Amino acid sequence: MSSWLGGLGSGLGQSLGQVGGSLASLTGQISSFTKDMLMEGTEEVEDLSNSGRREIEAIHAVLKSENERLKKLCSDLEEKHEAAELQIKQQSASYRNQLQQKEVEISHLKARQSALQDELLKLQPAAHAVPAGAGSAPAPTASASLSYAIPHGASAAYDDDMDFGDLLSSQQEINRLSSEVSRLESEIGHWRRIAQTQGTYSSDQSEICKLQNIIKELKQNRSQEIDDHQHEMSVLQNAHQQKLTDICHRHREELSSYEERIEELENLLQQGGSGVTVTDNSKLYEMQKTIQGLQTEKVESTKKIQELENKIKDINKKLSSAENDRDILRREQEQLNMEKRQITEQCESLKLELKTHAMKHSETVTEKERALPQSSSREEVFSPQQVLSGAENEIMKQSSLNQDNNLAEDNVKLRMRVEVLETEKSSLSQEKEELQISLSKLSNEYEVIKSTAVKDMNLDSELHDLRLMLEAKEQELNESVSEKEMLIAELEELDKQNQEATKHVILIKDQLSKQQSEGDSIIQKLKQELDDEVKRAHQLEDDKMSVIQELDLQREKLTQNELVLSDLHLTKKKLEGELADLVDQLSKTQKNNLNIQKENCQLKEHIRQNEEELSRVRSELTRSLSQASDRHFKDDLLKEREDEVRNLNQNLLEIKQLNENLNKVVFDLKVENEKLILECEDVRCQLQDSIAGNKQISQERSTVGEILRRDKGQIGVERSFLEEANKHKQTVEELSSASTSALQSEHERLLKLNQEKDFEIAGLKKNIEQMASEHKENKEVLSSSLEKQKQLTQAINEKDTFIAKLKEESSKLQEELDKCSQALRKNEILRHTIEEKDRSLGSMKEENNHLQEELERLKEQQSRALPVAGPKTLESVTELECEVSQLNVIKDHLEEEIKHHLKIIEDQNQSKVQLLQSLQEQKKEMDEFKYQHEQMNVAHTQLFLEKDEEIKNLQKTIEQIKSQLHEERQDIQTENSDIFQDTKVQSLNIENGGEKHDLSKAETERLVKGIKERELEIKLLNEKNISLTKQIDQLSKDEVGKLTQIIQQKDLEIQALHARISSASYSQDVVYLQQQLQAYDVEKGKLFAVLDEKTRENSHLKTEYHKMIDIIAAKEAALIKLQDENKKLSMRFESSGQDMFRETVQNLSRIIREKDIEIDALSQKCQTLLAVLQTSSTGNEGGVNSNQFEELLQERDKLKQQVKKMEEWKQQVMTTVQNMQHESAQLQEELHQLQAQVLIDSDNNSKLQVDYTGLIQSYEQNETKLKNFGQELAQVQYNIGQLCNTKDLLLGKLDSISPHLSSGLPRANTSALSSDSSQSLQLEIEKLRKSVQEKDATIRTLQENNHRLSDSLVATSEQERKEYKQADSEVKQLKEKQEVLQNLLKEKDLLIKAKSDQLLSSNENFTNKVNENELLRQAVTNLKERVLILEMEIAKLKAENEKIVEASRAKETEYQALQETNMKFSMMLREKEFECHSMKEKALAFEQLLKEKEQGKTGELNQLLNTVKGMQEKTVTFQLERDQVTLSLKQKQMENNALQNEVQHLRDKESRLNQELERLRNHLLESEDSYTREALAAEDREAKLRKKVTVLEEKLVSSSNAMENASHQASVQVESLQEQLNMVSKQRDETALQLSVSQEQVKQYAMSLANLQMVLEHFQQEEKAMYSAELEKQKQLIAEWKKKAENLEGKMLSLQEHLDEANAALDSASRLTEQLDLKEEQIEELKKQNELRQEMLDDAQKKLMNLVNSTEGKVDKVLMRNLFIGHFHTPKHQRPEVFRLMGSILGIKREEMEQLLNEDQGGVTRWMTGWLGGSKSVPNTPLRPNQQSVLNSSFSELFVKFLETESHPSVPPPKLSVHDMKPLGSLRQRELNTNVSETLKDTAESRAGRRTDMSAFLAPRSAAVPLINPSGLGPGGPGHLLLKPISDVLPTFTPLPVSPDNSAGVVLKDLLKQ
Repeated sequence: MSSWLGGLGSGLGQSLGQVGGSLASLTGQISSFTKDMLMEGTEEVEDLSNSGRREIEAIHAVLKSENERLKKLCSDLEEKHEAAELQIKQQSASYRNQLQQKEVEISHLKARQSALQDELLKLQPAAHAVPAGAGSAPAPTASASLSYAIPHGASAAYDDDMDFGDLLSSQQEINRLSSEVSRLESEIGHWRRIAQTQGTYSSDQSEICKLQNIIKELKQNRSQEIDDHQHEMSVLQNAHQQKLTDICHRHREELSSYEERIEELENLLQQGGSGVTVTDNSKLYEMQKTIQGLQTEKVESTKKIQELENKIKDINKKLSSAENDRDILRREQEQLNMEKRQITEQCESLKLELKTHAMKHSETVTEKERALPQSSSREEVFSPQQVLSGAENEIMKQSSLNQDNNLAEDNVKLRMRVEVLETEKSSLSQEKEELQISLSKLSNEYEVIKSTAVKDMNLDSELHDLRLMLEAKEQELNESVSEKEMLIAELEELDKQNQEATKHVILIKDQLSKQQSEGDSIIQKLKQELDDEVKRAHQLEDDKMSVIQELDLQREKLTQNELVLSDLHLTKKKLEGELADLVDQLSKTQKNNLNIQKENCQLKEHIRQNEEELSRVRSELTRSLSQASDRHFKDDLLKEREDEVRNLNQNLLEIKQLNENLNKVVFDLKVENEKLILECEDVRCQLQDSIAGNKQISQERSTVGEILRRDKGQIGVERSFLEEANKHKQTVEELSSASTSALQSEHERLLKLNQEKDFEIAGLKKNIEQMASEHKENKEVLSSSLEKQKQLTQAINEKDTFIAKLKEESSKLQEELDKCSQALRKNEILRHTIEEKDRSLGSMKEENNHLQEELERLKEQQSRALPVAGPKTLESVTELECEVSQLNVIKDHLEEEIKHHLKIIEDQNQSKVQLLQSLQEQKKEMDEFKYQHEQMNVAHTQLFLEKDEEIKNLQKTIEQIKSQLHEERQDIQTENSDIFQDTKVQSLNIENGGEKHDLSKAETERLVKGIKERELEIKLLNEKNISLTKQIDQLSKDEVGKLTQIIQQKDLEIQALHARISSASYSQDVVYLQQQLQAYDVEKGKLFAVLDEKTRENSHLKTEYHKMIDIIAAKEAALIKLQDENKKLSMRFESSGQDMFRETVQNLSRIIREKDIEIDALSQKCQTLLAVLQTSSTGNEGGVNSNQFEELLQERDKLKQQVKKMEEWKQQVMTTVQNMQHESAQLQEELHQLQAQVLIDSDNNSKLQVDYTGLIQSYEQNETKLKNFGQELAQVQYNIGQLCNTKDLLLGKLDSISPHLSSGLPRANTSALSSDSSQSLQLEIEKLRKSVQEKDATIRTLQENNHRLSDSLVATSEQERKEYKQADSEVKQLKEKQEVLQNLLKEKDLLIKAKSDQLLSSNENFTNKVNENELLRQAVTNLKERVLILEMEIAKLKAENEKIVEASRAKETEYQALQETNMKFSMMLREKEFECHSMKEKALAFEQLLKEKEQGKTGELNQLLNTVKGMQEKTVTFQLERDQVTLSLKQKQMENNALQNEVQHLRDKESRLNQELERLRNHLLESEDSYTREALAAEDREAKLRKKVTVLEEKLVSSSNAMENASHQASVQVESLQEQLNMVSKQRDETALQLSVSQEQVKQYAMSLANLQMVLEHFQQEEKAMYSAELEKQKQLIAEWKKKAENLEGKMLSLQEHLDEANAALDSASRLTEQLDLKEEQIEELKKQNELRQEMLDDAQKKLMNLVNSTEGKVDKVLMRNLFIGHFHTPKHQRPEVFRLMGSILGIKREEMEQLLNEDQGGVTRWMTGWLGGSKSVPNTPLRPNQQSVLNSSFSELFVKFLETESHPSVPPPKLSVHDMKPLGSLRQRELNTNVSETLKDTAESRAGRRTDMSAFLAPRSAAVPLINPSGLGPGGPGHLLLKPISDVLPTFTPLPVSPDNSAGVVLKDLLKQ
């Protein structure tokens, strides 16, 4: 079943994958078709506008991206498909393994059955030995001996009252065996006959046949043995798991019981201690005896303790061995964990979606695992120790109690307890070993728990079990409490007895204290052992640490893998960089394209302008031909125009060439683009190849792993063969010992067969060795392949991430493209608005120019009109008095004319004023226009802001509907353009613009609403789809969980049964087992019913699922078709539609064929499965269960149902195909409609263009008319000017004539002809006047005409402008509408694309969900199969149980019969003995009577007395026997009570099990209820979904009707359009003729142009050559200069380094030189000061000498008084100086004074200075050479110094160390100062100390100390502190140098100034 379902799942996956592939191929073909059509369109419409080209490019890019996306999707789907197939293979392999295990278990059970049959065969000879009606004694004894000889108590002795049912069953078995023997003998005879018959022909053939038969039999035996071995293995595993659980529970129970016992015993001890207070002296002697007995018992107990210690040591050894085993098992567990991690890594690579959840799960599981084994291990280590310590404590307490007790009964009890404890200890050690084994198994169990995701259910079941166990424990506690009470009662009795012997107990206490010390030592030993065990635990922890280190190593390996990953990432980044470069190149090419397009637009505009100028020139030429008279002028003009035309043609050709070049560049760029795309595809192909290689490697690895597993299995099987062969040998030996002579021949034959099998086994061993070698090789291959696969999986993961990143980048790039396109559109709109504004400005400027020209003309007219002055009045001449009157008349006339002229002038002035006013108004209007323009700009900006806000609001809504983005933005753009147009045409047609704006808004709103509704419908459908998938997932998950629960329950039941089988057989009622069987049958029926319901539900869900898939597929197909048809609007539709239909039909037919093939394969699989089952049934000796046949039949029925479902699905597919056909027809009709609409739009556009061209022509004609009018006006003005000139000439002539007349009159007086001449002159004057009047009239008429013309011109120009503006607005509106429609079309295309993408993604999700569901269903079916198998096993186990129970019952009955017979025999024996005794007594009596008779009657009395005594003795003996019998009865009663307790315990267990059963039944019922509820809910959902489906179908029908109506209308429109097409084709033919004519002209022009171009190219080539030569020269020069520059830079760097070093040296040198200069200056200053001081000294010495000379012999009283007073005022150590001074004044010699004083030399200077300078000492600089003391200086100088010290501010100076300083003078100074006393030095020192108070600027000339000491002159040498530069030793202060001219007075003056 599992394999069949796996095949079905894979087939479904493949079919779905192929459907996806077919869809992808469909989309790919459609995209390629659209590409071709677009390419054709681009070839046809190369000369069209730029917008078309951009649209085509955008569509091209979109289609490319779609194509790439679909390819990626295809590759992803293929990968998923392959991964699913691998998963299915793995699962099928695991399920096969499970099947094999179950078969092994079955075979094992069969083996158990055969073993039991063998035991029965052994019993047969015993049955033969027992006769039917034996009544004698030796028979039963023999039977009893036989029965005891048989092991395991399986058989019992048969007696007269033996159970006849058992005899019958054994007889039946004997009969069956004899029949088998006879059958075998017949077969042997048959074969012998065959051999004899064939032996005549050929003995070789018979041998071959025999060998073949033997081989077949051996093969069958081998297969059976393999099965048996596997079965045994599985049984052992199950039994082990059960044992583990039982042991854990027992261990916990025993621990708790031991703790309770310990507490009880402690309480008893305390009571015993307290009770031993009462004393009694009566029974001391008895107590001493008891003490001696207790001492002997104590010795025995110490021996026992030693034995127990030895046992403990053995147990510890076993513990250590168990720990080692546990370590080994833990290592194995770690290896298994490693393998599991590898598997999980593979799973993670396959299932990236469930990564995070799986990681968390594995972490939690690993933590639990770590925690549990640690805790369990510690518990298991400590629990047996606690038990041992408790046991020893109990022993100690028991011994103490024993010593207290008197009675021997107590001693016996204590011994019994010790024995019980020993047995308990042994059982504990066994349990401990079992627990250690269980530890290893626990890890496996945890792995199992990890692999299964049903932890919570297991935990719940365990919790329930634990609760039940708790209840049992509580019961046991109660029992223990009752026992405790009994013990307390016994203790109380013992206390009463102990009260008599307290004194002796004191002595015993001493002994007990000794024993206690011994016990303490034992406890210490045990503690040491505990410590050792703790150390072992630490070692285990260390092992754990080592495991963690291994984990760290693995992490390091992981880090290495990550490094590899990072390298791959780097390569990926490089690729991304290349991609980015390519994208940049693309963007550059696009920019270049845009620039080229812009240039094209500009060139086209230039061409248009040139054409307009040409048309104007032609019109002017024609007019000039009609008007002008000069022919030469015409010829010149014509030539010029022809030249211009040639130039223009040349320009045109150049532009065309440029266009061609640009097209070539574009084509080259496209080619490069395609190359890049091909490279990308190659890279992807490589990726896919690598992925395919990975998959192949993984498949190979899986196959290798399977082979290895099989090899392992075979090796294990062969080992089992060997073991079983040994077993067979043993059984053969036993049978040979036990069997009779009749079966010996058969045994010999069997031995021969065994030998043959041994030979075969040897051959198999050789095969095994070969297999082992192959296995090693395979292992090596596997390891290498595993490493490769790891690397490849990592690479795949990286590539997946890389692909995802690329997708993200592509989406980002697309978004940026969209943004750029929007920005470009906005820029174009702004450009259009700016151009329109520029045009309006130009028109306004032209109007202004026209007005200015008119103004200038009017001004000229006025200026010409002004000089027309009236003729001067003719003065009356004295000679012509007669003519005065006439002249007066003329004067009047002239005055009237003057007035008239004045009026004309006034009118002209008024007109001028009016014109000025009109000019002002126009200016105002211009200002207003400007203001309006500004307002418009402001409004425009405000509108922009508002629109931005609107855009923001819309963007919030658009986040839900992303596909509407382009629509909304284009709507906004159209609205903006409407606003611009409204602002332009505000003065003319505000109302029209507003209305159209509203109309466009309404249309857009409607479209948006429609789109939103569509999207809502699509969203609803998607939500329904998602909810359905979720429901399906939930149902499948629930079913799996419930089935797993059921399976777990069954497993638990099986384990319980196994435990019962494994445990010792105990009596259970047959009725109870039958009830259980019935209950199980009922549960089985319920389970089957539940499973049937679930299968039905699954089938329903599958059908619904398929229906949903069909609906979605149909919708997808419809969407894809709409998309394709929208793309192919202007193309042929019939062929493309047919191709699509054919492709879909082919794909569907392919799917149907695949399904048929799958059905055939499945039917074949079913047949093979049936055959396999039949063969297996024959192999199992015809013992086929009816259940297996039923399962097979059920599977066949299921397969039939599935085949029917597949056929139904096929029919559904056919119906969907038909629906697709209908929908394709409807879509074709819709396409026709759209085509018709497009054609109508194109017709409207062409009409609008024609109207537009007509308007432009009319406008040009009006402009030409205006120009003609202007020319005529100019001519009229010229004529007027000429007339004015003639008038002026005439007037001038008149003026000249009048003086002639005045001069001529006096002459005429003399002549006679004067009268005639005057008359003639008058006539001429009159004529002239008339002519003047006529001229004036003509002027007036001309002026009036001029005014009229100007008015008409203005009116016409205004009308033309209005018309032009209206036409412009209409054209613009139409264009906008067209753009809106185009945008809508584009948006719809984008919408359809988005929806198709969404559908594809949903399809992918759906397919993934389908795959998952199928996998889950497969798992469910596998689980169902497992459940059935388990139920079969349960049934078999129940049958075996029943048999075992029956056998046990039979044995019990036999035992009872034997007991009864024993009792009867014993009674018979006693009776016989009694009879013998009585007979002997009677004989004796008779003899005595005879003797007495002989003796006489005298001895009768004595005899009677003797008889009486004998009878009394007999009665005594009988009483003793009765007592013995009563004792034995009591013992039997005790045994019966124990048995009854056991029976009660078993009954309690049964009740618990019944409770569990009831709970499970309730749980099952609850689960069934929940299933039914879920089923009802699912049915309700089904009903709802069906209703929705019906509603959707109705909607579909209505939409299809609407589509049909639309198609009918479209057909009508198509007919009308075809008629129009015919008309257009005629027009096209006419235009083609015109074109041919014009092309001939163009060819002529082209010839001339080509010549010119040749010349030009020649020039250009020459120029290029020149330029190239110059360029090369320049490059060479540049290269040379660069080299030079580099060399110079190198030199510069080196020079700069040298310069830096030199600068540093220079700086240091400059500092040194500066310091040297300073020092030299200071030296010079010091020298000058020295010279000055020397001069001063000389003067002072001279003055002193004079003073000395003058004051010799004179003594001043005041001086002497002062000296005397000073002597007393001076300190004692300075008084000798005062005496010396006084002596020098008085003229006493120096030597005498010295003798008088007898002291060292003293200084007078200090005292003198104190005396002269008052209290304060004058600061002084250190003494220089040739410098004497200050005494010698004048009083004024001393006074000045005093003032200096007094006026000096008390600012603390910079403190310097004074003690280290020495006078700066040289050696010479000291030599010169020898005459000066040493007191001067002291004074100098004191002054130097005081001088620290002085500031720097008040220092005297000599105070400037050099910073650096020039050449060490002093005695210290250069090493001394002062001889070093001060800058190094002390902080330097800038000295204020005083010029040498400055005396102390100058310093004072400066001070005072400050």
